[in-house]
Amino acid sequence: MAHPSSSSHRDESDPAVAVDRAAADDAELRVLRAVAEGTAQSTGETYFDLLVTNLAHAMDVAHALVTEFTEDRRHVRTLAFWGDGGVQPDFEYALTGTPCERVLSGQPCHHPCDVQALYPDDAMLGDLNIESYLGVPLFDSRRNVLGHLAVCDTRPMPPEQRNLLVFRIFADRAATELERLQTMSEEAAAILQVHAAVGSHLNRDQLFGAIAAQLERLIDTAIFGIELPVEGNKLQGHVLARRDAPGAPTTPTILPRDGTVCHWVMEHREWFVAPSRESLRRRFPVTYSVMERRGMESLCAVPLVTGDRTRGALFFMASDRDAYRHLRWTTVSQIAGAVAVALDDCLAHEEVNRLRDRLAAENVYLRQEIGQEHDFKEMIGGSAAMRDVLTNVTHVAPTDSTVLILGETGTGKELVARAIHEHSRRSERPLIKVNCAALPASLVESELFGHEKGAFTGATARRMGRFALADGGTIFLDEIAEMPLDVQVKLLRVLQEHEFEAVGSMHTQRVNVRVIAATNRDLARAVHDGAFRGDLYYRLNVFPIRMPPLRDRAGDVPLLARRFAARFASRCGKSIDAIDAASVRRLAAYAWPGNVRELENIIERAVILAPSGQPLVITEEMLGPVPTDRGPRADATIGRTHGAGSLRDVERDHIRHTLELCGWVVDGPHGAATRLQVKPSTLRSRMKMLGIGRPGRDPA
Repeated sequence: MAHPSSSSHRDESDPAVAVDRAAADDAELRVLRAVAEGTAQSTGETYFDLLVTNLAHAMDVAHALVTEFTEDRRHVRTLAFWGDGGVQPDFEYALTGTPCERVLSGQPCHHPCDVQALYPDDAMLGDLNIESYLGVPLFDSRRNVLGHLAVCDTRPMPPEQRNLLVFRIFADRAATELERLQTMSEEAAAILQVHAAVGSHLNRDQLFGAIAAQLERLIDTAIFGIELPVEGNKLQGHVLARRDAPGAPTTPTILPRDGTVCHWVMEHREWFVAPSRESLRRRFPVTYSVMERRGMESLCAVPLVTGDRTRGALFFMASDRDAYRHLRWTTVSQIAGAVAVALDDCLAHEEVNRLRDRLAAENVYLRQEIGQEHDFKEMIGGSAAMRDVLTNVTHVAPTDSTVLILGETGTGKELVARAIHEHSRRSERPLIKVNCAALPASLVESELFGHEKGAFTGATARRMGRFALADGGTIFLDEIAEMPLDVQVKLLRVLQEHEFEAVGSMHTQRVNVRVIAATNRDLARAVHDGAFRGDLYYRLNVFPIRMPPLRDRAGDVPLLARRFAARFASRCGKSIDAIDAASVRRLAAYAWPGNVRELENIIERAVILAPSGQPLVITEEMLGPVPTDRGPRADATIGRTHGAGSLRDVERDHIRHTLELCGWVVDGPHGAATRLQVKPSTLRSRMKMLGIGRPGRDPA
């Protein structure tokens, strides 16, 4: 292709030539200064508009444009086009048959005149009446052509291409800006892909595989992985991908937390870039050793943060020095953010599964406990009173009726509750036990019905209540008489409407729960005294079962004693075949204020002390003195006509009598608290309330 040019060569020593060259240099400087000043403060799309505007003015041409390749690389689209005195709307055009085609192949193109004759198929040249053309390619940092910068005029241009150097300077600047914008656009698209790819996986292996597939595409690195904090001040490292072994499975490694870069970035919530392994030797010796063992030279680590939690760290390693100098924090942090959210969901899902599995295991354990330790076979006794209990259990168990179990402490009320549940249609669901007396009054409602996060001081997380946990199963409310009156209202609603709200929640929960309650108190008297709601009492008292005290079933004592002896002998690895006759008589004559539980404890103590292979001996010291006057008991008033004394008087007399039998000792295995089957602190509280004190001392 011919290009018009000057055919004569002027003498460089001629003063006129020197003057012309100085003038040309001055013109180039003016163009350079004008365009530089006009575009100095701009970036992005604004920069391209200002570039073509200032270039057209400085070079005094009719048109200036900057373009980028389209995806097919057979067309270009304008990023900015100056013409007709202003910046025009962007457009696309085909390259074939245009002067731009040569430029976009990587070569500058200058046609001082007659450009339409050289490119007759380029209709746009004719439409714009173009006479001359100058264009240079835009190269990225890898010398790939991105687009081009061009000017054209309706008049001929000087043939010497005086402004070509200036033109190339601004072409380089335009290429840098275009590459930056394209990189940002690609990164934004890549980050969206990362979100889409990793956000749908709740399985850890699947999540790590998705992360590996995305990061291998985005970041040129030899090794990358994730480190997660684990118990014992350690980190669990997962290598997700290795360039030298693509797709190879890796085993998680456990590292000490201290001395690692990943721990530092998790603690400080900042990224860390190490240009060389040697720079880590003193400060992060553990990471240095890992990199040395793997032959890695540079590293980048980024924290995985969601909200106020740091879940772990993402790390990259390369065999070259300073391999991550071009990584931008904004890009890496957005990738890490996507990974962190997905990892948080995955770990939360794992925690839910862990808790679910644990709950299932606990439920299995409870069902096994009922079957192995608390079956009907454990409800031993041939007395008429016990036969009545077993008959009642058989009748009520298959139904969903509410059951109220009445009886003194230690008579086996919980055992009856377990038997009812085990022989009901709900036996495959859990039996949830709540001891109402063991809970502080302020926490009973939360324990039964749950609470929301922030519902009260100390409620740092949402908690499921016992009724929700028992949904579909049975709840056993032991010592129901101790339930606060305000909580009794909510319990009544559950019994009537089968619904409740957790503490601090506006959401109503519906449950299907069978209620079994138990007490050693006279609930009718408690209703009379205003200590228990009458409507709740009648809701609970649908099917009462009265547990007889052991003193009323003396014939069952030898049977129970032998069963307990066999059980504890087996646990202790001893051979005890019988209980000596004198001991049996002693057991039958004893009043058993602590009922079956007291008998069980005494037999266990005797088995521990007994030699193997000999009959079991129960001494007087183990039982204590046999009371000739059993005295009044609070429990004895259950379901009976009241005498002249109030329930408070009966309870006071019973506690005082037990203290006298124990020599006023409250604590210890032979103390009054043990005999009464209550905590020492509870007994002292009752003594203080009832004004009970050791003779000669102030009330406790």
